[in-house]
Amino acid sequence: MAVEHAVRRLLGREEYAVLGGLVVMMSVSAAFILTAFPVIYDAFWGSACSAVDTWLVCSGFLQRGFTAGILIGITAPVVGAYLVNRQMALIGEALAHTAFGGVAIGLFVGAAAPQFDYPLVFALIVATLAALAMQYVAVKTDGYADIPIAIMLTGGFALGIAVISYGVTFHATVESYLFGDILFVPFENVQLMVALTLVVVGTVALTHKQLLFITFDREAARLARINVAFYDTLLIVLTALVVVAAMQVLGAILVAGMLVIPVAAAMLLTDSFDHGLILSVLLGQAAVFGGIFLSYSWDIATGAMIILVAIALYVLALVLSAILTGT
Repeated sequence: MAVEHAVRRLLGREEYAVLGGLVVMMSVSAAFILTAFPVIYDAFWGSACSAVDTWLVCSGFLQRGFTAGILIGITAPVVGAYLVNRQMALIGEALAHTAFGGVAIGLFVGAAAPQFDYPLVFALIVATLAALAMQYVAVKTDGYADIPIAIMLTGGFALGIAVISYGVTFHATVESYLFGDILFVPFENVQLMVALTLVVVGTVALTHKQLLFITFDREAARLARINVAFYDTLLIVLTALVVVAAMQVLGAILVAGMLVIPVAAAMLLTDSFDHGLILSVLLGQAAVFGGIFLSYSWDIATGAMIILVAIALYVLALVLSAILTGT
């Protein structure tokens, strides 16, 4: 009863509605990925393979890789748009390191008990808990947001290294999460990424007005009786979900790049937040497809190539911006 009373004091009717919407979205997402998604996936890639008939489209591992990349190219810029405009870009890096610690725990548990061999689920749990802890510490330290970020940035990697060094031999698997490996994405993880994408995009659509308000004018948001702490927490949890979704393709070291670089490029080309949000998703898709194609043409790591293509797009946007503004 005491906990329920405390929660009721912290959350208003609007926040309860948002949480209710989240529960509905998670339920719908779970039903979709378990029933309709496998059928749609097979139908889409079967049609694409018949139409194009090339190994780039017909290879099962590339089909999973392209699907995962497309999802990352959507979710990362969508959440990153709010983070970049709030100068919180390093949060993605901190949560990626923490999620790596969760992966290490998941691999350790899976080695001991194969029925629990779901490292991304452990990464999701650890990253979400870390996001909540980061927000709590930031509030308790009077807004010194860099303190919890620094702690998570080093602590997450330290946890992962400690578990890995304990003696369990799964180093090749660890490397795929650390540096990314498009060949390593099983269909079950693609399903998880679809569910996370639906939840993230649906939540942002549901709370876009509030997130935009606290991004650009936090004091006015407080005066308008918006629960700033609640939406801060919501945003950082969404970031944790995106980080976990992107880890297996980009790796823990590179995942923050997709949260930041497409958004930074889009901001150079438009002053409108909504237009920038759409443009950043398009640039994210261009980076993913360009990175995958170039990585297989030149035999270079896919995650690294995606980020390099994103940086090239940022440089191009910088040049175009200079030409358009005459500077």
